[in-house]
Amino acid sequence: MRVVFAGTPEAAVPSLSALLDSAHDVVGVITRPDARSGRGRKTSASPVRRVAEDAGVEVLTPTKPSDPEFVARLRELAPDACPVVAYGALIPRDVLDVPRLGWINLHFSLLPAWRGAAPVQHALMAGDDVTGASTFLLEEGLDTGPVFGTMTEAVRATDTAGDLLGRLAEGGASLLVKTLDALEAGEVTPVAQSAEGVSLAPKILVEDVQIDWKSPAFAVDRRIRGASPAPGAWTTFRGERLKVLRSTLAVTDEANPPLAAGALRATKKQVFVGAVGGTLELLEVQPQGKKSMVAADWARGVRIDEGERLGG
Repeated sequence: MRVVFAGTPEAAVPSLSALLDSAHDVVGVITRPDARSGRGRKTSASPVRRVAEDAGVEVLTPTKPSDPEFVARLRELAPDACPVVAYGALIPRDVLDVPRLGWINLHFSLLPAWRGAAPVQHALMAGDDVTGASTFLLEEGLDTGPVFGTMTEAVRATDTAGDLLGRLAEGGASLLVKTLDALEAGEVTPVAQSAEGVSLAPKILVEDVQIDWKSPAFAVDRRIRGASPAPGAWTTFRGERLKVLRSTLAVTDEANPPLAAGALRATKKQVFVGAVGGTLELLEVQPQGKKSMVAADWARGVRIDEGERLGG
């Protein structure tokens, strides 16, 4: 089957790689235009573009999927289907109609749960025990199309969004190929999503993930893990921002008594901070303007004074 793949970030790479290794003929790849990234703000190609070019596949980088030149070239490529994973732009109706079997989207949630741009982050912040991935027929609504297939994945107690997304990207790649195999053989029909259990997962912005140490400890831990690695939950220390990228709920006892909200305690190998109803151990942090580091190394460097706290 002739396919044109659409995707942009690292999470889409396993799917592209799986398609390149499959019996399907990847005749083109669509990705977002090169963008500035990193501390130096250098222009760089998307992870998907780099893989496609290494494989010798034609790459299309329209500013908008409605660009006439792009639409004309897509029609010339005559794909049977367009698998898409985290492409990053809305596909207009006339472009959706180009492939005869449609656009097959791999989405990292068990639809209709967590429709939107940040399903993995929201699942972690909500405390879901199980999540997964779904393949569905793309339509103009926000992740509303009928579903071809799903896979499930248990959420681990220490998962960050990056950890969980990595596993879903790998497992979802296999699901996407199997869906295309079944479509080509005429062995699958998409099923309409339930009207119940719908939840939304809008993009998470920096201002959404400031840590409130007066929240329950379990909620703070979920927020930290759900926002890692990006945009990164943050607090303040000595007037500067401090990202907290990894944490875990700590056991309190005589040797490690409870702490007031935001209060810090550092030992040679551990850093603890208080929240409501519990204590968190900070595992990885990123001071403002610096690289991420082990929290204990950060604490030794700043030499935390007795009575200091996070969050002002």
